[in-house]
Amino acid sequence: MQAVIFTGVQGSGKTTFYNERFGATHVHISLDIVKTRHRERELLAACLREGRPFVVDNTNPLAAVRAPYIAAARAAGFRVTGYYFEIALAEALRRNAQRAGTARIPPPGVIGTFRRIEPPTVAEGFDELFTVASANGTFAVTARTA
Repeated sequence: MQAVIFTGVQGSGKTTFYNERFGATHVHISLDIVKTRHRERELLAACLREGRPFVVDNTNPLAAVRAPYIAAARAAGFRVTGYYFEIALAEALRRNAQRAGTARIPPPGVIGTFRRIEPPTVAEGFDELFTVASANGTFAVTARTA
């Protein structure tokens, strides 16, 4: 059983990466989809109860935000994998500007998230941790040791 936690600013490629790598195998837990924290908690609880692999696809900028997901997954016997989406602010803003409707975040929101991001560390409770960079429509994934 695998729990995957994404960390990254809006426009860093998290949802595209989910669709490419996990869409066929893992439940997609995203506030963009479920809309409320209550629904998110219900979906997470169902995955934990049923032993279904899942991906938490939110910005999760701080260790304190990631901690409840990690604790719940570990308590349920899941292996916890983290992916940190590394991107330059200018690129995130460019990608965000290409989004339509409510998917487009006001630039101050993207900038604020970028400034608050705490890159995840193994010490938070991850069993595995990776950095994801994207360029020209492809993802490069490298293991993180810290």
